[in-house]
Parts: sequence; C-alpha cells; structure tokens
Amino acid sequence: MLSGMESFNENKGSNKSTLGYNYISILYCANNGELKSITPPDFLQDLNIDQVMDVILKDKGEYNLEPVFWNTLQDRNCIYYRQEIFKDLENTYIMEHIKNFVHDMKLIRDYLEMVKHLDIDYNKKGWILEAILIYTSSILSLTKNLSTAIPKSRGLSNVLRYLIYYTQSPKFLSLKTEAEILKKELSQIKYCIIFEGGRFKVKPYEGEEDYTEELKKIFEKFRHVETKDYHKLVEKHIGMNHISGKILEFVAKLHPQTFARLDEFYINYKDFMDQNIQRFDRELQFYLGYLDYISNIKDKGLSFCYPRLTTKDKEIFVRGGFDLALAYAHSNDQVPIVLNDFSLKGPERMIIVTGPNQGGKTTFARMFGQLHYLASLGCPVPGREALLFLFDNIFTHFEKREEISNLRGKLEDDIYRIYNMLSSATPKSIFLLNEIFSSTTVQDAIFLSKEIIHRIINLDALGVFVTFLDELASISDKTISMVALIDPEDPTSRTFKIVRQAPNGLAYALSLARKHGLTYEQIMERIP
Repeated sequence: MLSGMESFNENKGSNKSTLGYNYISILYCANNGELKSITPPDFLQDLNIDQVMDVILKDKGEYNLEPVFWNTLQDRNCIYYRQEIFKDLENTYIMEHIKNFVHDMKLIRDYLEMVKHLDIDYNKKGWILEAILIYTSSILSLTKNLSTAIPKSRGLSNVLRYLIYYTQSPKFLSLKTEAEILKKELSQIKYCIIFEGGRFKVKPYEGEEDYTEELKKIFEKFRHVETKDYHKLVEKHIGMNHISGKILEFVAKLHPQTFARLDEFYINYKDFMDQNIQRFDRELQFYLGYLDYISNIKDKGLSFCYPRLTTKDKEIFVRGGFDLALAYAHSNDQVPIVLNDFSLKGPERMIIVTGPNQGGKTTFARMFGQLHYLASLGCPVPGREALLFLFDNIFTHFEKREEISNLRGKLEDDIYRIYNMLSSATPKSIFLLNEIFSSTTVQDAIFLSKEIIHRIINLDALGVFVTFLDELASISDKTISMVALIDPEDPTSRTFKIVRQAPNGLAYALSLARKHGLTYEQIMERIP
C-alpha cells in the first residue's frame, strides 16, 4: 500500500499501474501533478483559509491533502477540469456510489491496519481475504454504477475507462475468482469441539446434530421486548484470543489442503491494492471534503457558482459573494450572511474601501481574496456568478501583533513588509492591504498610502485597499471607491453592505452628531 504521507506526485511513474495502463489523475489534467510548494502560502491565515482547511482536513490526515490546497493551478484548462468533476459529484446518483466506494476503501484500510497487530497467522490471512472480497466487490460495483451514470467530466470519464480496463484484466479476474472460491471453501468447513473439564479437542464433523437452532428456541421465550444490539457497542473488529487461535490451528490440521491454498493465496495477493485505485480514493477526498464543507452553507440558502477565469483581461466581477469561513461559522444559527458584489472594468485595477469601523470592510477584502484563491483550486466559489482573474500570487497585509524579535517599530515593519511584497509582485499578482500605516500621522499615512497605491496600479496588479482615509478613494482612474454602509435611521448600526459610491465620512459624522443632538442647529436650540 502507498503510505498516507506520500505526496500526490510521488514519482514520475506513479500514474502507471503494474498493468501498464496510464491512469489520468482527477486532480491534475494531463498528469500535470507537480507541486510548486511544500509549504503553505503566507496569505492563508489572513484570508481565514486556514480555518476552512482545518475543518475540511480534520479527519483526513492519512490522505496528505494539505499540498493540494497550498498549490494553486495556473492553467485554466486544469481548473475547468476540476470544475467538471465537482459538477459530476453534484449528481446524487454518482455521489452516492462514490461515497460507498470511499467507505469501502476506508474499511479495507482498517482491516489492513488491524492485521498488523494480530498475532495468529491464519487470523491475519483470513482478514486479508475479507479485505480482498470487499475490494473486488466495491470496484465492480463502482464500475457498473459509473457506467450507468455516464460521467460528463473528463476526469471521471478517464477513471471509468481505467476501471473497465482494470476489472477486465487477468490479474483482477484471478484475484476475484480465487478469493470467492477460497471463501466458499472455508465457509463449508465444519468441525466439532469437545470440552472435557478444563480441556478441549477438535475433531472432524461426522454428522452430529447442530444444537444452534434448538438453543435459540429455548431462549426465545425469555425475550419479552426488543433488545438493544450491544454488538454495535463492541469494537468493530477484534483479533482472536489464544484459545480461539489454538482451535483454528487444529482446524487447519484437519483441512490441510484448504489452508495450504489460503497460504498460497496470501503469498500471491497480500499486496493486492492497485496504486491507481488508491490514488483515486485519495484524490477524491479533496472534492468530498470541500463539498461536505459547503453543504450546510448551501442548505442555508447561499449560492455557489463555477467562476470563469481570465488571464489577460482584468475586467472581473462577482455577484452575491460572501466570506466562506464566516458563512460556515454561522451555518447552524440564524445570523444572516450579507452578500456583496464588486466589479472592475476597463482600466480599473484597485478597490478602495472606506467606511465606519466594524462595517465589514476587512471581511470584504478577505472575500475578494478567498474567491480568487478558491477559483484557482477549481472549487465552486461563494456567489451567484463570477468572472475572476487567474493570479500568480496573493500579497496580504492585515494587522499583526508586533514581534519583539524583529526589533522594528510598527511603521517600519509596515514599510518593510510592503517593500518585500512589491519586490516580488508581477502584473498577475493580487494585493489585499488592510488599514496599513495606522500607527503614524494622518498626513504621513496619506502620503505613504498614495505612494503604494500608485506603485501597485503602475504594476497593473489587482487589489483591495481598506482604509479610514477618504482622501485615497479617488486618486486615479484605475481606482474605484466602495463604501461600507450604515443604517440611515441609526448611524451606529452597520449593514455590512459594501457598495460602489464616493466616500461619505462627513455624512457619518453628521448622522452621529444628529443622533446625539450635537449638530450646530440642535445645540443652538438649547441655548437660551
């Protein structure tokens, strides 16, 4: 078996089974599965993608899926390749049988893991036989049901072709046939156990009466109500104790030919699992984990869509977008999730977001980054419709605690971080900057912010700049202004709606003054 900690691109030949048939990955089109990075990108925490991954991967440690989430795709064709598979898995018939297959594969691995801890030889070999029977049955069932469903995606269509080839191969047919014959032969073995005092002996079955049914009838009269099945409370599979093992040893001596065939079967088929079947099972977890994550959110009435991707034209838009991590956190309560739109047209490259504190500005910036990131993984994204840019990197600057070890002050650290970003950025990069330079004077913050915005738009990169400085909202025809709205009836109440309009910071101040009776007119009315 492949180790659960091996990466998805173990080696150049890992996409070819021992049968010599090329298997096409369901994660990487054209077997383009080389990973760019084995470490997480810096922006995951700022975008709260780390929270999303923590939930998705909670029970999937054996699959080593982290690198899949760390490595975005740079080819639109490969992104659409994954989107097609997600769409196929939205078919309830396909999903049902895929989940059955995944369940069986997990059960098989449980058996194989249990076998490692068993002491009795034939007990081990018996469980290997059971695992093989589940394996062959599950693969045949999946092949039949996928053939019936006729997947539309290139990925699952390739898998189906491989399954058909594999299940018709001499190796698989031999495995299946020999396992079934051996199971039948073992199940027909009968023997007697004779207990005498503290000893027992095992002898061949010679037509003795079977008292099993008689005993059931005797004890049936004591059953007055339906009893709880306590077998379900016992560990799923356990090994034999030494007495059962000794009985099995004696039974093997009574039927040497059958158990010799079991020995030979074990030698021939102990490494029975096909590498590509295992890979398919592992790669499925990426899709199943994400679809499971968003299922509760969709049940709440929120929409997901498959975005189109652009590589040159930077006219992008999203309708009905939202923060995925925030929506998940509130998927089981009644807190409404506010939807927001955005669009960039023509020369527009950067969104300047202003408005009151706690008005949803940071969440909007996160949403912008999440949408692009999820789209680059081939996942359905939060929103009704989306056209997004295929970026090469995301640079984020969100508030962080000062680190004593770097010996830099807050302003110096802000400048240092921004400098490193700009030094590494390209026209395909995305910037998400959240209220930087808050530690300096307003005049210095305006000057520095303008310098940075100009450098980003001169680079022709995309971005969101969250600020409390209204003066930044209209410094170029490549920037647009978006504002976090308040309730017009109650300026202290946030709507978390971000709309495209000119900043109105003075309007907030006037509304608050009016609410508290502090406008010039209200004050003058109180003066005698």
